Amino acid sequence: MARTTDSDLAPHELRVLVAVADAGSFSAAAGTLGLTQSAVSHSVRGSERKIGAVLFERGRAGARPTPAGEKAVAHARHILRLLDVLTAEARGAARSEAAEGPLRIAAFRSAALHLLPPVLQRLRARHPGIEPRVRIVREVGRGTAGEVADGKADIAIATLGASVPLPPGLVARGLFEEPYALVHAAGHTAPRSLPLVDWAENCGSYTRDWWAAQDWIPKATVEAEDDGAVLALVSGGHGMAIMPALSLAGAPNSVDIADLGPKRPTRQVGYVTTSELAGSAVVRALVRELRATVPHSVGVLSRSEP
Repeated sequence: MARTTDSDLAPHELRVLVAVADAGSFSAAAGTLGLTQSAVSHSVRGSERKIGAVLFERGRAGARPTPAGEKAVAHARHILRLLDVLTAEARGAARSEAAEGPLRIAAFRSAALHLLPPVLQRLRARHPGIEPRVRIVREVGRGTAGEVADGKADIAIATLGASVPLPPGLVARGLFEEPYALVHAAGHTAPRSLPLVDWAENCGSYTRDWWAAQDWIPKATVEAEDDGAVLALVSGGHGMAIMPALSLAGAPNSVDIADLGPKRPTRQVGYVTTSELAGSAVVRALVRELRATVPHSVGVLSRSEP
């Protein structure tokens, strides 16, 4: 039988590392865990000694993970989550029950609003023991995939093929190609003459080449916080926008949506998870419902001529 060694970190030590990183201080972490501050400090020092690296910068402002600490905390989250999955799946197998337990999902805004609701409805109907928890994350920088890499989510709904490479240890699978369309205030006779309204998440490698080749698209004169704000501005007659299908789901009648033609830009939407969690019952259950629901959930509503 394998034996633990003095360098092994126990689950309770991993929980302390995660709590300190989340709370931002030893005292706040102690309150979260129901421990004394000295017990938290002692645990962190012990973990640092076992690992051989300083994991947190201490100061008057609290405790912040060092680069080594960020790596340690991310791995701690993954390990603790796998322990949870181990318990839930072993318990379910013993009872001959379906998948159960929490399922942490990270999604960008339009996916959370328009793609996930019917998926989660089907998931709950088939697997009432699964407890989905959705976190909306801006799809910029590391985006939703970064939440999985950091151990904060089990699966992410993400845009694939972007300029930021997928972090090591993650697996990605495509679900559908999401087309873009031109949207403008209803009834405008020359929408391509309008100023451009845009937002940060709308710029990525999946549209950059197409965008650069379009001499009719001006530089954005209005930068909005998210796609909902873009749609509101367009609806109010403040400009036109080029938006993906999910962002246009449920668009008001005050806007017209025009197809950009057969060479229109698209972006690939898919899911990202870890190689370990890809085989878990809760993640597999969600992926099945995503694949069953997606073909009926995505499309462009054309309300005007391009």
